[in-house]
Amino acid sequence: MNQSPEAKRDDEWMPVMDHLGELRKRLIYCLIVFVVGLVGGLFGAKPSFDYFVEAAPVDNLDLHVFSPWDAIGLYMKFAILISLIAAIPFTLFQLWLFVKPALGMKERRATLRYIPGALIMFLAGLSFAYYVVFPMAYLFTAKVTKSMGLSETYGVTQYFSFLFNILLPISLLFELPIVILFLTRIGILNPFLLVKMRRVAWFVMVVVGVTITPPDVISDLLVAIPLILLFEFSVLLSRGAYRKRLAAREEREAQLSES
Repeated sequence: MNQSPEAKRDDEWMPVMDHLGELRKRLIYCLIVFVVGLVGGLFGAKPSFDYFVEAAPVDNLDLHVFSPWDAIGLYMKFAILISLIAAIPFTLFQLWLFVKPALGMKERRATLRYIPGALIMFLAGLSFAYYVVFPMAYLFTAKVTKSMGLSETYGVTQYFSFLFNILLPISLLFELPIVILFLTRIGILNPFLLVKMRRVAWFVMVVVGVTITPPDVISDLLVAIPLILLFEFSVLLSRGAYRKRLAAREEREAQLSES
């Protein structure tokens, strides 16, 4: 007996609602972990602040507040940053659980490996930004300040905003290989599309390098070249993942033809 159009629409609507309900559940889990991490970040904010001040590119960094809210705002920024470090791997794991039903057994095992990889790449980007890019940018600005005969009196909010504006973009850019590899494995991206986008990607990497570093060629190259190499590494990973995906598809088609 044929279904009426209304019954067919109901059958199609229910799976969509099931997916939305599953997505809602995953988002709630991520929010809970973020809040728990934020509570932990409130305890770790002061030690983190002390470390960054002691590890500054200059000795005896003297910071000031220009508003009663400066210290509170900075404290919360550190707490949020600590919470994000804890929440990012968990969020990726929840994303994996959400797409898991659409993946084969091999794809499930392969994509699950991306979670620790994402955390490692984030920490690598954080280290590169803090130990390589930030000292160059800070020392350059300090040199310009002295050359103009100005005294260095930094507000704590301005100093750490300058720091975070360098750290966060580079740390997120270091997630590029993981994101591209994952999107290739699930069929959204492929290496041919990435090769077509190469010129645009290189241009974006150079713009990022020029924007967050002092205006001299050496500093620009020290940031832009690693970012370009990161993109090219992502293309290589995408090619490998694409070949494996094609091989898995051919294997499934062969099994279906034999049965």
